Amino acid sequence: MSHTFHIPVLGLGYSIDTPLKVARYGISSAMSIVDDDLIERMRQYHAQLNGEPFKPILKNDDDARARRITEYLNLVDRLISRQFNELKALPFEHGNDLCRYFELLPENSRLRQGYDLMLDYPEGTQKALFQTRLKNEMVPGAIDVNIMSKVDKMNYTAAGDPSGELNTDALAALRGFALSTLNSSVIMSAGLNPRLYSYLESFVDFYPDKQGDIRKKVILKVSDFRSAFIQAKFLAKKGIWVSEFRIESGLNCGGHAFATEGFLLGPILEEFKQKRQEMAAELFQSYSQALTGKGRTCLAAPEQRLSVQGGIGTAAENIFLRDHYHVDTTGWGSPFLLVPEVTNVDKDTLYELENATREDYYVSNASPLGILFNNFKKSTAETQRLKRLELKRPGSPCTKKYLCTDTEFTEKPICTASREYQNLKLRQLASAGLPEAEYAQAYQTVVEKICLCEGLCASAYIKYDILKPRENKAVAICPGPNLAYFSRTYSLEEMVQHIYGAADLLDKVKRPHMFIKELNLYIEYLQKDLQSQLQELSDKKRKQLNKFKAQLQEGIDYYQALFGASATQTSRLVKDWMNDLTHSSRLLQGIEI
Repeated sequence: MSHTFHIPVLGLGYSIDTPLKVARYGISSAMSIVDDDLIERMRQYHAQLNGEPFKPILKNDDDARARRITEYLNLVDRLISRQFNELKALPFEHGNDLCRYFELLPENSRLRQGYDLMLDYPEGTQKALFQTRLKNEMVPGAIDVNIMSKVDKMNYTAAGDPSGELNTDALAALRGFALSTLNSSVIMSAGLNPRLYSYLESFVDFYPDKQGDIRKKVILKVSDFRSAFIQAKFLAKKGIWVSEFRIESGLNCGGHAFATEGFLLGPILEEFKQKRQEMAAELFQSYSQALTGKGRTCLAAPEQRLSVQGGIGTAAENIFLRDHYHVDTTGWGSPFLLVPEVTNVDKDTLYELENATREDYYVSNASPLGILFNNFKKSTAETQRLKRLELKRPGSPCTKKYLCTDTEFTEKPICTASREYQNLKLRQLASAGLPEAEYAQAYQTVVEKICLCEGLCASAYIKYDILKPRENKAVAICPGPNLAYFSRTYSLEEMVQHIYGAADLLDKVKRPHMFIKELNLYIEYLQKDLQSQLQELSDKKRKQLNKFKAQLQEGIDYYQALFGASATQTSRLVKDWMNDLTHSSRLLQGIEI
């Protein structure tokens, strides 16, 4: 791998074609394959842009969802192969894409150091041989895909009948990836889906070949060790190897936020560090037994990588995570929303992000999935939601139906952000005779939901000028709170240099350590959870909250020991961290449960 960071999936449309922009430089990135309508439109756009044939796959065509995904991934694969081969064919001339490939690498990488040495060579046969050797070691970045495993609704035929379990959203998406030409990974996020995980067994590319290579790998995005181990054992017993655990902060991240039971990122990474080898050995035992039962063999355990993402903001944090916890790569997501050549953020939203304050980023209940969602107050989707409430027209038209999960009022699931659901729910609330304060709280819970299916795609459509007439142009965006500290747009070079420490984009910006920021987010989360329970706090809930609080205090104790050992106590930075921890501890202890 050329780089030691990756770009995680960013919503639906924001990173839907990011590999086309960065893979030729050896940078790995991920695309969401939830929305096949978005994927089909991006396939048409990029096919026409690159002179590739395009034959539409209609929504009601046989196996349309999987086929759309396969065809788009195949197109991306072809285009990146073409880009990479054209890049490698270039001469080493200052300012071109070939030199850019090497100059984006970290200065301490072997390939970058080889490139720097080559530049000092005199022209001649030796320099030409050196250049050939450098080119032979170049590799493109991975083209990974992301599936939210719980976004797996049943689909129906034109006659209204269920189209079968193999055609649910997540399974069809997996099939689309599995049948593609990609040699990359599928990232499973949002927890264990037994039906989806079992479906992996159906595709030969997820098994090792005779040389032990796995063409299509599995990455689990997780927020704690126990969950990771349970999911990996489930897969190992089916002969599927987890090639990477991608640990994400529970709250200090973009998109959906999966809060842990008070377990903080530092202690979680410590547990992985201590138990990583033991876990791999146990998993390999189950894995090899399962392969033998399938008539396959694997003589040695495949590589199992560890990565972390969520709230990383400085090169120092990046280095510490790699050196102390021995992670293989780090994920940098939200900051790349301010890099226009990498992600699809429309001009107006980009302006708002550049000028946003910390208060503009918040954890909300806006997602129809009922999962915490990192939101942005200045998004046009939020503006549209409030305008609809003024007009007494709550909710959104539901056209895509990817997040239809609620059956409270209907036989077929509907979306809680839809106009249909919100009208039905508000009618029910109005007739319930609730006290005014209780009604107001319940009302806000209902109307806070926004349409993510359209909102998370709109920015890409606007940027590429492919928005259809009368199509909703309200943009939803879900950056992590870390983006508040970045205040302008950047080039790819600037952001990569910042990651590797060759530049500092946050010079003189007052910003808490990523671990402390996450800790404070969890304290706020605890306060809000307690506040919502005040009217009726059961003994069970009280016990849960006290356990949560105790777990946070254990995290604070861990960080105090960690920071105390990381540098001399005279270090101003360490003193600031210690003071921040003391303040956070006081806040935590002041919460009475």
